[in-house]
Amino acid sequence: MLLRARERAAELGCPAVLPGAGALLSVVAAALQARAVVEVGTGTGVASLWLLRGMPSDGVLTTIDAELEHLRAARTAFAEEGVAPARTRAIPGRPLDVLPRLTDAAYDLVLVGGEPHAYADHVAEALRLLRPGGVVAVDGALHGGRVADPARRDEVTTLVREVGRSLRADERLVPALVPSGDGLLLAVRR
Repeated sequence: MLLRARERAAELGCPAVLPGAGALLSVVAAALQARAVVEVGTGTGVASLWLLRGMPSDGVLTTIDAELEHLRAARTAFAEEGVAPARTRAIPGRPLDVLPRLTDAAYDLVLVGGEPHAYADHVAEALRLLRPGGVVAVDGALHGGRVADPARRDEVTTLVREVGRSLRADERLVPALVPSGDGLLLAVRR
């Protein structure tokens, strides 16, 4: 199922979480026994499948994407995986329009992926959604290795670095950058 979802991502030209980061997301979801998870940037459902594999069978994944074609592809991946329809809420729309409508402090895990230009805003919303002990995860935190290279100063690299700095500076959080996949920035809310 993951391979088919990854193939659809390549066909549609949308990013997909790399296997190392996906496996780590599954472990984090399992460790948290995450029953309420939000994903920003569904794509074709690759990260969604990793999250669902780690969540308890009664867990619900809320996934948001502005592209209807991506959500259709993700729903196909969910059906192929045998995920019960009640376990997912696929919401079409811009994440910054949808996230404010979600309940404060009600989620165990929030994955921020998709468009790096919006990471800072999405992470700010994610922190509001997390319950104490919940985790925010930012996929692509190494941005193709550019974040670790101090000579790289393009706009996106600078924005991704700033998200890392803001999470490290937030006293409510315990952050770590894991060099799995294209980098997974994790932060636990105290």
